[in-house]
Amino acid sequence: MAATTGSGFARHSFGTQVRPSPYSDAALRWGATGFSVYNHMYIPRDFGDHVQNFWNLVNEAILCDVAVERQVEITGPDAAAFTQLLCPRDLSTCEVGQCKYVILVDDEGGVINDPILLKLAEDHFWLSIADSDVLLWAKGVAVHSGLDVTITEPDVSPLQLQGPNSRDILCAAFGEHLRELRYYRFVEHDWDGVPLVISRTGWSSELGYEIFLRDGSAGDRLWEHLMAVGGPMGLHPGHTSSIRRIEGAMLSYQADMDLSVNPIELGMERLLDLDADIEFIGRDALRRIRDEGVRRRFVGLVLDGEPLVGSNASKWPVRLGDTEVGFVTSAVYSPRLEQNLALAIVGVEAAELGTELAIDADDGERRGVVSPKPFYDPSKRIAAAG
Repeated sequence: MAATTGSGFARHSFGTQVRPSPYSDAALRWGATGFSVYNHMYIPRDFGDHVQNFWNLVNEAILCDVAVERQVEITGPDAAAFTQLLCPRDLSTCEVGQCKYVILVDDEGGVINDPILLKLAEDHFWLSIADSDVLLWAKGVAVHSGLDVTITEPDVSPLQLQGPNSRDILCAAFGEHLRELRYYRFVEHDWDGVPLVISRTGWSSELGYEIFLRDGSAGDRLWEHLMAVGGPMGLHPGHTSSIRRIEGAMLSYQADMDLSVNPIELGMERLLDLDADIEFIGRDALRRIRDEGVRRRFVGLVLDGEPLVGSNASKWPVRLGDTEVGFVTSAVYSPRLEQNLALAIVGVEAAELGTELAIDADDGERRGVVSPKPFYDPSKRIAAAG
């Protein structure tokens, strides 16, 4: 990844072990005030007002630097077999130009990552990853797999263009042919000699797209092009919205799941083809977990009290009566729903809808009720529309 930054970004850096993105300088120019670290890279997390960022997303459109979603590229004669080895979801019908949400597990069924898979050719795949070292995991598996594959991290840096105006902005920026791009599909696009992959995906639960830049040296130019085209159409610079993703019950790796959690506890059985005639890492463990039943469940909670300020900085204990039964993984106040929303992992005895629980929040005890999730647009109609 070619990423060069000017002196403006230096005040945010604490060493070369964490990489800037091709968009870091542009994000600063357009109002980024804070960064965090994700996949050993800086990601803009603050453009001044997270509530306004949410309204910009759901009413108009936002542009987000998500170059931290690194691609693990799998190529070679056995690329399809190797990619299937990593994924409990049956990939046999996946077409070139198609994306799939997949989950990767270890040999005990613990969650390693939940990437978006893109199939660029029969022997060419990307895993667009969340915050964990899938590149190292895949390289380690490849060494012992006996399969002929090459595992690399290519020069690919995505932007997210999300919100109800995103389709019109995308077409104005790159061409009307993109209006017909279907949900979880992608196309390759030449933008004045700069190669892009444009997908109908995103981490917002809104209509949206991801623009995968395949030449990091063009990052600044791509950002400015999108803002120049999109600004008059309601495009705002922004960051991924914790409010919207919790409304949509979208999982965040390291927050809602890690190696200690399995996908059956998370309610992700639809991503597991445990009885298909395919080989994948963790199959025996997941079958055993399914057959024995789980002791914990991932649930939604509506909390009482004053609006939460920001997100939780720790995993709040959850109690049923006097017994601790789990923990809140993510919590936020939704200004649209005018409710405090939380995601939590609790024992099955506390997971029934309507169960009343006590939560030891940072600002004191709150009461919570187990509630249906997603909290907003449960059918995902908005993201999949059109």
